[in-house]
Amino acid sequence: MTELHGFELVEERNIAEVNSYAKLYKHNKTGAELLSLENDDENKSFMVTFVTPPSDDTGIAHILEHSVLAGSQKYPVKEPFVQLLKTSVNTFLNAMTSSDMTMYPVASTNLQDFYNLVDVYMDAVFFPLINEQTFMQEGWHLEAESEESPLSYKGVVFNEMKAAYSAPDSYMLYIVERALWTDSPYKYSSGGLPAAIPDLTYEQFKHFHETYYHPSNARFVFSGDDDPETRLRLVDEIISQFDALDVNSEIALQTPFSEPITVVEGYDAGESPQNGGSTMVSVNWLLPEQSDSDLIYDLSLLSHALVSTSASPLRKALIDSGLGEGLTGSGLGTSSRQATFSVGLKGVKEEDAEKVSALITETLAKIAEEGIDKETVKASLNTIEFNMRERNYGSFPRGLANAMIAMRPWIYGGNPLDTLSFDADFDALKGRLADDEELLEGLIGKYLLDNSHRATVILHPDDNVGKERDQAERNRLDKTRDALNAEDIQKLIEVQNELLTLQQTPDDPEQLAKIPTLKLADIERDISTTEQEITEADGTTIYFHNQPTGGIVYFQAGLNLRVISENLLPYVELFGEALTRMGTQSEDFVRLTQRIGSKTGGVGAGTSLSTKQDGKDFIAYLMITGKTMQNQDADLLSIIQDILLTVNLDNQARFKQILLERKVRAEQFVNYAGHAVASGRVRAQLTKPAWASDIMSGTEHLFFLRDLVDKVDSEWDSILTSLETVRDLLVNRNGMVINVTTEASHWETFKPQLDAFLSALPNKDNALAQWSTAEKTSYEALTLPAQVNFNAKVANLYDLGYELDGSVSVIMKHLSREYIWQNVRVMGGAYGGNISFSNSSGIVSYLSWRDPNITKTLATFDSASDYLMNLQMSDEDVEKAIIGAMGDLDKYDLPDAKGRKAFMRHLLGYTDEMRQDYRNQVLDTTLADFQAFGEVLAKISDGRFATVTSPERVSAVEEELGADFKVTKLQ
Repeated sequence: MTELHGFELVEERNIAEVNSYAKLYKHNKTGAELLSLENDDENKSFMVTFVTPPSDDTGIAHILEHSVLAGSQKYPVKEPFVQLLKTSVNTFLNAMTSSDMTMYPVASTNLQDFYNLVDVYMDAVFFPLINEQTFMQEGWHLEAESEESPLSYKGVVFNEMKAAYSAPDSYMLYIVERALWTDSPYKYSSGGLPAAIPDLTYEQFKHFHETYYHPSNARFVFSGDDDPETRLRLVDEIISQFDALDVNSEIALQTPFSEPITVVEGYDAGESPQNGGSTMVSVNWLLPEQSDSDLIYDLSLLSHALVSTSASPLRKALIDSGLGEGLTGSGLGTSSRQATFSVGLKGVKEEDAEKVSALITETLAKIAEEGIDKETVKASLNTIEFNMRERNYGSFPRGLANAMIAMRPWIYGGNPLDTLSFDADFDALKGRLADDEELLEGLIGKYLLDNSHRATVILHPDDNVGKERDQAERNRLDKTRDALNAEDIQKLIEVQNELLTLQQTPDDPEQLAKIPTLKLADIERDISTTEQEITEADGTTIYFHNQPTGGIVYFQAGLNLRVISENLLPYVELFGEALTRMGTQSEDFVRLTQRIGSKTGGVGAGTSLSTKQDGKDFIAYLMITGKTMQNQDADLLSIIQDILLTVNLDNQARFKQILLERKVRAEQFVNYAGHAVASGRVRAQLTKPAWASDIMSGTEHLFFLRDLVDKVDSEWDSILTSLETVRDLLVNRNGMVINVTTEASHWETFKPQLDAFLSALPNKDNALAQWSTAEKTSYEALTLPAQVNFNAKVANLYDLGYELDGSVSVIMKHLSREYIWQNVRVMGGAYGGNISFSNSSGIVSYLSWRDPNITKTLATFDSASDYLMNLQMSDEDVEKAIIGAMGDLDKYDLPDAKGRKAFMRHLLGYTDEMRQDYRNQVLDTTLADFQAFGEVLAKISDGRFATVTSPERVSAVEEELGADFKVTKLQ
């Protein structure tokens, strides 16, 4: 075969499903494999992946993922990754560690920027510096404040995983994997168990890179409209420097269990009651390996039918049982060589744990015997096919999504082209269903009921777990401390000071200059616009956007929330969920769910609130959203009309289930996104939209949900009245907004149907309600059993006299990627932090997450003004900062997002003229703008601060700050 830049073509084919011509290559010298997807996607993507199976819980693959992006041979600066974040117009730039592989993906719509990203990433993964200081910073190290002080552990990944395993759901996942995989790398925490991370040595860390980060163990994927031959040349220039290496990265198959097992563990529950409804139960099966694509398609359909919708029979049986508050486990798992199936309940009473596992097996046996409703199967089949064909991953680049879909079977020896060519597999699935009406029921028996490789995990709250964990860490540190003499301690302090000095020392400008970046001349001066047609009809404003949607209709109907009184706001999103999950006067919720699944790509509801561009008024809508193929648009409108006009709200038992599931999701969000919780609390004090959001979906809503759960049985009539009042106020075409995005060729067909839909709705004059804001609190501590902290400081700059200028986008990006990154993450050890500004409301927000510090981080926030006022930057550095900010302004959007964003801009009063003026100001930013903004930040004296932290830390922080905190218990 003909060689091209060191590669030989293994296979090529047109893959219509992903609109690509695919070529699979193998590198002659190293054996590296490369998948080249040629298509017209301007959002060009690249990803290099290594198989990285862990052999312990130290998180070695995760720490290495962080570390290789911290300087390389060609770019010997501390963090070229951060430099790219600051100066690239990328549409995606990150790295990810999974259970058995590490991925380095990038994407950009700018060709030169794309090549720059590929170049830096290739040098980073194959030729990283990974010195000992990087290992200490990103992984772990010991610190002592003085010769007499106790030791502590510091490190970015160490703190990240402390936060991760403080969340019960994440800890449950770790216990499940440890139980299900007993002789496989999957039994280990690829992210790292905090108690085990300090076992990792620098020598082991280096050896892991030498072993697995080799071209012979690499797989490359390119996708987009860039030159296919250049792809091969760029990769060959790097990997041809290596010789082939026999890398043993194969994941061994797990030995099957001879009989099911049960594992019982405790988790840190903080102040949760020992015997309350806080136990989690998960039943998990190990399935065959994923090389059998027919089986995986069959199991995917089975899983969706069993648990993916509220009408799914296994999910419904669990929720209807009243044994728990919400589902845990998402059915079929495909993130390992062998597939898994997991399902269970959270919010279970400890004494009911065994009832849950018994109910799961009993229900599966009943379903296998009686069969799955054919309408449920039909709906699941349609939903899966719609999602596969739509290929809508939001802001995540399609090319990278395809790379990840191809990667999993590829690293296990499969053909990546087969995975992307799904038409034949899907047609074969339909054929098997037609030939065997009991296909799915047979799978239940063979792979679940008769499968002895089953692990039941019961995780119960234990207020001793956290104390014992913290004490074990303290004992280990004290034991280490006792083994050190005065000279050892002094040496340790010298090493940590050397690390601090390195972190504080600026990179050599000559080395920084080597990192490739765009020039301002490469950036378009003019904004991109989206044409829209706007019409008015009897109080309804209709927006249409002509976009190449591939035969799909995207629909939004905004119901005006401004008519809802304060006391009813907590019911709004509950009503939104009820629309699709309570059924209608003619269909119970099971039939409605089946109808939605078989006729559409999904129907849902959510709130949209924002201050208008003038900073004075605001919008507030309950957005009903739906999407469907053009030949089923009448079905979509019929469904939305039915749920708006005839939703059956009077079903107490069903509403209680929705209430409990929503409460569980809200509690889970608190554990995962504490910085958003803290930010939401302080923002609620400053604007009406933020206050209403807190009541409808934030922390105040969580408290409301907990209270309503206790009242739903005794005060149902009052609750029903509230829900009906919300419906009567909201379902009104007067004040409604409609947004439709589809091809112009279909709009003339759709418009008459839309007119008929609107004419069926009530038309009433409703007065606007008066909303307020939250009570002012300078300091608030929201407590839960967290091992790290989540901090937020917020202020309104418009109140301080600031007038909007586009330079703020450049300044925010620079502060986040330079000042906050350096002081909060690099030197402070937090997993992340940033500063952001709302152009419409004037709100500036400082955030940090998974942060070991509180007062130190707050001091960093407060010193940002001094940093800016004293900032010195060359013209070249200012230009780089401008380019970095342009990436946020020029985000790549799929057709539906283009229509949605144009719609929202019009609602907010943000005209194209304003956008162009703002863009010009961004491009004309100067150093003086940075310094002037520092003076604005210096005026903040009453910025409000909130932290999500453990109860034990509050008093110490109060003493350090000399402030009284309002303490709010989240758990």
